[in-house]
Formats: sequence, structure tokens, C-alpha cells
Amino acid sequence: MTIKLGFVVAEFNRDITYMMEIEAREHATFLGAEVTETVYVPGAYDMPLAIKKMLNDKDVDAVVTIGCVIEGSTQHDEIVVQHAARKIIDLSLEYSKPVALGISGPGMTRMEATERIDYARRAVESAVKMVQRLG
Repeated sequence: MTIKLGFVVAEFNRDITYMMEIEAREHATFLGAEVTETVYVPGAYDMPLAIKKMLNDKDVDAVVTIGCVIEGSTQHDEIVVQHAARKIIDLSLEYSKPVALGISGPGMTRMEATERIDYARRAVESAVKMVQRLG
């Protein structure tokens, strides 16, 4: 059985999320999973609605989130990631399908974000393992 993944990708900090997305797609292929749907959203905070829509799709076994939240001069980055992560967990539990957190941040610089591009690969790995183990 091929595991079918949906990707929800943030456009904010697109120079970084683009590289994360490429790495995630390559890793999905390596693991024998198929990315059946991709939705681009403005930022990490906007992900839950797209995730919910995707979880309703019978052609998606798990959702992988891909985003990057870089520290600014306020605590906005912390609020964005905290609320997005909380809702992502809630949706996973509500729909009984894995939703993997591939959002890097908060509290990191652009340089640190570049060093954490592999978070997307880790999220794909997590999604695939969860589908296999919950089978």
C-alpha cells in the first residue's frame, strides 16, 4: 500500500519553505510515499483550515506541514507557532489521521532557519511512520 500524503506549505519565508518542500518531496519518494495534494497558504497561522480540508479527503492518509517562523522584534513568532501547533494537534486527534509538524521556529534567525531545512524531511518521516504504525 502506498501512503498518500498531503502537504500544506506556508508561503511566508518562501525562500526557505521552498527548499523545505523540495527536501520533503524527495524524502517522501525515498520512503515510497506519494504526495497526492499540495495546498499553499500565506503563513503557518493559516494552516489549520487547509489541513482540515485535506483531512476530509479520503485520498490523504496523513498531512505534512511545512513552514518557517523567524523571530522578529516582538513575540509574534511565538504566538503564531504556539497556536498553529495546538490546532494541528487538535485536528489530528479529531480526524484520527497523522498531521506532522514541519514548522521550524519560533525564536530563530534566518541563518538558523536555513540550518533547519531538514525539519521538513523529519515531518515526512513522522507522517509515514505514524500511518504505518496505526495502520
